[in-house]
Amino acid sequence: MSDLAVPSYSIAERDRRWDLARAFMENEGLDALLVFGEHEDAGPAQVAYDTWFTNGRPGTTVIFPRTGEPLSLLPGPMFIADHLESSHRGGAMWIPPKNLRGSRHSAAIAATLDELGLAKATIGVVGLGAHLPWHPEGIMPFHLWNKVLARFPEAKFTPVDTALARLVSRLSPEEIDVVRHSAGIGDAMVHAMVETAAPGVPESEVYAAGMAEGYRRGTLPAAMHFWSGPDPVASSLPEWGYRPTAPRVLREGDVIYAEVFANFGGRHTQHQVTIAIGEVHEDFHRAGDVARAAYDAGLEALRPGRTFGELVDAMHKPILAADGSVFSIAVHSLNPGLALGGLRTDIGGLPGAEDYPPVPDGHAFFADMELDPGMTFVLEPNYAFGRHMVHIGGTMIVGEDLPIELNPYTAQILRATGPAPRTRR
Repeated sequence: MSDLAVPSYSIAERDRRWDLARAFMENEGLDALLVFGEHEDAGPAQVAYDTWFTNGRPGTTVIFPRTGEPLSLLPGPMFIADHLESSHRGGAMWIPPKNLRGSRHSAAIAATLDELGLAKATIGVVGLGAHLPWHPEGIMPFHLWNKVLARFPEAKFTPVDTALARLVSRLSPEEIDVVRHSAGIGDAMVHAMVETAAPGVPESEVYAAGMAEGYRRGTLPAAMHFWSGPDPVASSLPEWGYRPTAPRVLREGDVIYAEVFANFGGRHTQHQVTIAIGEVHEDFHRAGDVARAAYDAGLEALRPGRTFGELVDAMHKPILAADGSVFSIAVHSLNPGLALGGLRTDIGGLPGAEDYPPVPDGHAFFADMELDPGMTFVLEPNYAFGRHMVHIGGTMIVGEDLPIELNPYTAQILRATGPAPRTRR
């Protein structure tokens, strides 16, 4: 892959974002923004709005006065060294050294607010509001925020998480190029998995093939969700990643379910994968037909001017008309993850589920959100007959008219093409 094939952001993109932020503060009656970024290893659905301002390493706190430039508060000296090294290599750094601060604990936040004359200001905060699905009550550390509040009793702090998320969700042409690149990397990861999966191959080799392809193409994909078996219904990190157990060895008639998370340049794509290992139960194909009908309905409904709720309802229509089961949502937004499609969850009907707590039905979050060109979504319908579940889908961009379908490859059941079956010694 040549350097010319890799998109990047210009200083014009930085200025576009900062101008949007200043207009946002003006419209919302804010004197400044305080943006708390989640740690860089947080995985899928990371709360990293700080990077929208900095084009830098996630995990910082950004304070942006309406009449000045943003300041970036760093967790420690490693971040300074990274900034220095990137500058040394000729990188166009969005935040100059004079606007960096060497700590982001409460005392450093207080000192920066004092420095900017914001002791009695109205400050919009990112980190106090809901960030679905992992942080429904915010990400701001309790003790840190309590100290800031005690230090500035005359300041007014107001959550702006949702409002800012809506602002940044309409991607620019430069950002769309980055999303396209991420989507191509995700497809390449899935191809590598398909070409590795076969009877006799451990799950870990398939997982490693996909992740290695992402690394090879110059990005750091998030850890994928991955399960296999004749009829698995789980969707999470592989169990050998968090409990001591050996990776399962694939067999004829298995399926692999995977959620592949490509992440290039802070823009994410998601790829829903079902891989059949040889001949699988016919109910998988029946379930795949229902999931594909939901996907096609979503593709038809993803038009500017419609609402997210209308998109969700369109995808649910073929799902609700069938006589099987669903176990998860069918659609959500990306870049950032804001809108979440709700649906009944039929996990309680599985054998053995009577011993588990009930799972409440969900509703669509931000159903009234209007779809605008440049927004990104993942269509990820799932359907099952009995325990024979299929997950398909990929990333879409709302176009000026028709949607931009980035990953048609994973909108179908894939067939493993790995090496001939082998036995383990």
